[in-house]
Amino acid sequence: MKRTKINVLLMLEKTPGEILIKGWVRTRRDSKEFSFMEINDGSCLTNIQVIANNDLKNYSDIEKITTGTSLSISGKLVASPGKGQKWEIQASDIEIINIAPESYPLQKKRHSDEFLRTIAHLRPRTNKYGAIFRLRSEMAFAIHKFYREKGFRYLTAPVITGSDAEGAGEMFRVTNLDPEMVKKQGKMDFKEDFFGQEANLTVSGQLSAEMFALALGDVYTFGPTFRAENSNTSRHAAEFWMLEPEMAFCDLKENMDHGEELVKYLTRHAITECSEDMNLFTSFVDKSLPKLFDILLNTEFGRIPYTQAIEILLKSKQKFEFPVKYGTDLQSEHERFLAEIYFKKPIFLTDYPKEIKPFYMRLNDDGKTVAAVDLLVPRIGELIGGSQREERLSVLKKRMEDYNLPMEDYWWYLDSRKFGSVPHSGFGMGFERFLMMITGINNIRDVIPFPRTPGSIDF
Repeated sequence: MKRTKINVLLMLEKTPGEILIKGWVRTRRDSKEFSFMEINDGSCLTNIQVIANNDLKNYSDIEKITTGTSLSISGKLVASPGKGQKWEIQASDIEIINIAPESYPLQKKRHSDEFLRTIAHLRPRTNKYGAIFRLRSEMAFAIHKFYREKGFRYLTAPVITGSDAEGAGEMFRVTNLDPEMVKKQGKMDFKEDFFGQEANLTVSGQLSAEMFALALGDVYTFGPTFRAENSNTSRHAAEFWMLEPEMAFCDLKENMDHGEELVKYLTRHAITECSEDMNLFTSFVDKSLPKLFDILLNTEFGRIPYTQAIEILLKSKQKFEFPVKYGTDLQSEHERFLAEIYFKKPIFLTDYPKEIKPFYMRLNDDGKTVAAVDLLVPRIGELIGGSQREERLSVLKKRMEDYNLPMEDYWWYLDSRKFGSVPHSGFGMGFERFLMMITGINNIRDVIPFPRTPGSIDF
């Protein structure tokens, strides 16, 4: 008999009769003549109840089944008299695949997030983490669906790169030089390395996406990015996923329009297509989420320049840990004040001072600011960061000179401004930050399957 997944069984309107399921025991209890088991196979949040009569040939073994044990169960799907459950299974055969020992760490009680991070290989078996990782999978699909519907092309940008798109220098080096030889020579001779020059893990697929946008029109990258930032905050990880659309013939306003449409689409998809898992987050993680969803879906996002945001912060009389000053990047506390307390909705900040933004952002007519944009959202702070790109070759060269960037390393990037350059825009959205926003989970380590953070590379 072919196995049927529990999520499929629970949606049936009538019983097919005999069925086969396979899964893991969440709980088991005995009565005088029966053993009741709650079985989950990971396909959905809901367990299905299995009733094993004491006349089953291996009932003495069934009585020894523990939490976490894996089973193969054949039986009849019947209407359940129990409250809150549509179906249950009257078992005719139970095969014990693997008995979990009593030391199995996931017993029927609430475990702290801190404890579950120490057993990240097992935490997807819990309700909360099963839900977040099913949701993560569905939201990745929704991203591809959104862009396919809009006629974008998907680009797999290189993970290994010789370019620093952000200019911050916090990159992981990739090398196959012999450490003993490097120690003996007292330096790293990159000409002898695999690529013949210094190579790093990428912090962004943007530069590659720009090249393809100037050929295919509208493209996006969606994949892992890396940052060697020694930060142990709840918002940062060394490896994280970024969604980065890049659009030809697109200005800053259209870029913001696109970002707002994307956030609304993904939020709506999560609510409508993942309702069971989302109900867990709205009921047990953050009960204020429905109000946030209403704001995200039914409110027009605000748009103000950076200068105005600084003025609001300075006049707020709010006590911030980091002082507010024109010409510096906003900290998370400033971003959240603007989105949560002052505007009470997502807000786009535009036109930042050129000194605090990367070289590729388009210089505004005032010569002091660039056409940058950050989307600030409640609970998270910055969700999206992007800009209209500098399409004018002479201005781009001057900006690179100001940043002391070696133009010979970016010859191919400059070529794109020589041969049919056009206005174009794009942004990056942190996938994990979006997941944190819609689930109420407040630590990035809990929305990544196996988080990579300073001093931690377990699993």
